Amino acid sequence: MQISIKLSVVAGLCAGAVAIAIALLLRLALSGQFIPEIASQTLFSLTPGSVESQAVGTFGSLAKYSAFIGSIIANIIVYGILAIFLARRSNRTPKSYLLNSLLCTVISFIIFMAITIVLLSLTEGQAQSISISSLTIYLIIPQIAFGFTLYAVLYNRTPESTIEVHKENIKTGKPDSGEQIDQHKRQMLRAGIAAAVAIPVIYLGLESLLSPQRAVQSTTSLLLSQFQQKLRNIKPKGFEDPKLAPLLNSEVTPTEMFYRIDKNALVPEVNAQTWSLNVKGLVNKPLTLNYQEIRSLAPVEQFATLECVSNKIGGDLISTAAWKGVHLKDILQMAGARPEVKYVVFRCADGYDVGIPIDRGLLNGSILAYEMNGTSLTAEHGFPVRAIIPGLYGMMNPKWITEIELVDNVYDGYWQRKGWANNAKYNTHSFIVIPGNAAVRKRFSGLQSSDVTLHESQEIPFGGMAFAGDRGILKVEVSTDGGKSWKPTVLKDPLSQYTWVLWATRLDLKSSRSNYNISVRATDKTGRVQTAQIRDPFPSGATGYYILST
Repeated sequence: MQISIKLSVVAGLCAGAVAIAIALLLRLALSGQFIPEIASQTLFSLTPGSVESQAVGTFGSLAKYSAFIGSIIANIIVYGILAIFLARRSNRTPKSYLLNSLLCTVISFIIFMAITIVLLSLTEGQAQSISISSLTIYLIIPQIAFGFTLYAVLYNRTPESTIEVHKENIKTGKPDSGEQIDQHKRQMLRAGIAAAVAIPVIYLGLESLLSPQRAVQSTTSLLLSQFQQKLRNIKPKGFEDPKLAPLLNSEVTPTEMFYRIDKNALVPEVNAQTWSLNVKGLVNKPLTLNYQEIRSLAPVEQFATLECVSNKIGGDLISTAAWKGVHLKDILQMAGARPEVKYVVFRCADGYDVGIPIDRGLLNGSILAYEMNGTSLTAEHGFPVRAIIPGLYGMMNPKWITEIELVDNVYDGYWQRKGWANNAKYNTHSFIVIPGNAAVRKRFSGLQSSDVTLHESQEIPFGGMAFAGDRGILKVEVSTDGGKSWKPTVLKDPLSQYTWVLWATRLDLKSSRSNYNISVRATDKTGRVQTAQIRDPFPSGATGYYILST
């Protein structure tokens, strides 16, 4: 019986799903190469920085996940198209089930090996060179599953005499018999069984990859404990209104709510037992430190805010945490940094690289952190070690660090090669969190229970945050008349010189006016006032006022 195009596609898609399921299991169990992951990484690598900025600013980490899921769907579609070609060849030269399956395996392996090699050659920031032998192992097993599943669906067990009758029916236009129709139903049933097996495996596999559950080691953070104790004992002046409580309660962002943006769709897995940090380049004494040696050095704890350079005005790509680690300058001194050093280059387990000026690396606030909010770093936030570099946007604060190299030139990192600014200092930002619907509210828990309704019968509490990196915030002002006049707000003492500052005020909106455009602006401690000029995040961070329209 001739294999129809419709049946070929259905069989190819279902067999492709089985192949993807097998590849996912290899990825989970052995950290094997997974073609959709490589494809999505290639897409990220080739996407212009300005386009990626829009995607990240709009969708956050969902931009990466969407590309990854899209790559999986595209991979399955390629299998469906390939099945048409294979089925047509089978129609012309029928062979046994075993020979067809083996030939299909070989053809699909060659095609996907070629695709993978091309993707790898186009992808910048590969963590390491991938050997052909390991690539062959991780690719051949899914292709075997595809080949044998495809022909398990398509293989025609109908007697030769019935096939001849079918051919005659095609010539004369007569309908097929019940036996021939039953054979088609059996083929579709086999396809359905393949899909029913593959889909749950894919679903569970993706859930494990995208939302990994990894144990973290709890420790005692004296800094965080003191903050929590102080918050329980007294409310800062100007923040007594219970509707502003969520601001105070989430001044330190819970780890599970902390924003995450990086170049990966999937979180890199680093084994602390085999991990080491290599310090090389223009040093007198190259170093190799393991995880326990890093943790045995003199520790430092500090609060610091991180903001993504793609964050929009009022966006949620900003968070604050308590970090514990070691001074970066201590590591550089141990290695004996030479006088001619200009940049400190970080290289990471996922292939990411970035450089910071040496003067930034020598500041007290620049640390290699191994703990976050009283626990060891989670995989999502850089386990085992990440950098915290106050004053510079999040892209300059790398995660999963494996190597530090000191160089005598200005170094352009992964994002800089895509057009982003190098040595990008935080712009001064101020946002309204209460009331309104700013995206930044995602970083503050409990807001729904304390929402403020505008045009209430009494003065309305307003509150938010302002941030200027390590320059600090001198004052925050609000305006209800388009910037003609500004009212000062009350500032809470910051957690450190590297964190955002909470502000609060009360506004009377009981006049006859029905609409207001409420603006907020900040002045940093150098005296520079936040600019009203609207500028997109690319290439050096967004600027402009946050405006709440009522």
